[in-house]
Amino acid sequence: MPIRRRVLCRPRLGTVSLVAVCLTTLSPAAAGAATHPKPDTDPALQRQLEALVRSPGGPPGVIAVLKDGRKTQVVTAGVADLETGRKLRPHDHMRIASAAKAFSGAVALSLVRLGDLSLDDTLGERLPNLPDAWGAVTLRQLLNHTSGLPDYSESREFRETLLANPRHRFDSRKLLNYVVNRSLRFPAGTRYQYSNSDNIAVALMAEAATGARYERLLEELVYRPLGLDRTSLPQGYQMPEPYLHGYDVSPPEPPEDVSELIGMSGVWASGGIVSTPADMTRFIRGYAGGELYGDDVVQQQRDWIEGASQPAGPGRNKAGLGIFRYTTRCGVVLGHTGNTAGYTQLVAATPDGRKSLTFSTTTQINQALKPDLLRQLRAVQENFVCALLKGKS
Repeated sequence: MPIRRRVLCRPRLGTVSLVAVCLTTLSPAAAGAATHPKPDTDPALQRQLEALVRSPGGPPGVIAVLKDGRKTQVVTAGVADLETGRKLRPHDHMRIASAAKAFSGAVALSLVRLGDLSLDDTLGERLPNLPDAWGAVTLRQLLNHTSGLPDYSESREFRETLLANPRHRFDSRKLLNYVVNRSLRFPAGTRYQYSNSDNIAVALMAEAATGARYERLLEELVYRPLGLDRTSLPQGYQMPEPYLHGYDVSPPEPPEDVSELIGMSGVWASGGIVSTPADMTRFIRGYAGGELYGDDVVQQQRDWIEGASQPAGPGRNKAGLGIFRYTTRCGVVLGHTGNTAGYTQLVAATPDGRKSLTFSTTTQINQALKPDLLRQLRAVQENFVCALLKGKS
């Protein structure tokens, strides 16, 4: 699809869509902003965030939360809101995009621990209304993106609906209907290919196994045990206050606020969660550290295969069940990335969950849109991981 911009509040930019840009990231495949250094901030880390903000097409704001045991450092550059100049804060809300896939992993693996699901359960067993050709796909293959399911977000009908009205209210539980007439892209289990359909199917399997709505399962199995009181899965487009404003940064045009451009019903369990840097820090420490389930489940989650998150995280990437391993020059962290209109995310923690990094930027950065900036971002993220692992955070 041609990538052109649409802004809901500025007709001067025409009728075509920034949503098309978003669709390129649903499918796998600001200069001059003020900075606010903190007295206890590592100057080298601070400078790297400021350089990101100054880069062509760079984010108006960046916030990184590094936590080592009880010690926390927050490093920021730029602003949370270009209109007001407000500082970025750890309790500001933000879209976490595909990092929400880790939450569906947390729900599924918690149900495996409880005995409600098995990693070998199939779509045919749990969701018999889906195509027979998909029937042998297992929960394990959905979680590590080897299912072969066609990606609903690549379907023409889905894209046309979203382009016509970015705030269209989809029936989240029927998103797979956009591709039910398609066969698997490859035999299940034979290769890795990132697909948004996978995590929709995971959520539906969890609902079928328990009779509870996915939103309730998130509350009971993830939010409450980990103390996430500012995390939610909305259906609409509105952001809870206060929030980090997300921007389309496409020089030479000025940054455009796209925080509320798209409704979340069309991404749901695959990318619709809203959280905060503080909550995501608590989440990734518990999730990567295996706090939600026992060692036997953790071992299966960490059965690594070749595969990268979208966008790729720092260092060498490998895929597990709802989690990725990032092997940097300084050591290994486990986590997930995500990007959508206005936001790019990385959450990662050491395998014991003791040390963690939450790294959030307020513009969309990925290989398709900004490959040079993505290389810079990944290098900075690796430097932050090194500071974390070497105890310099």
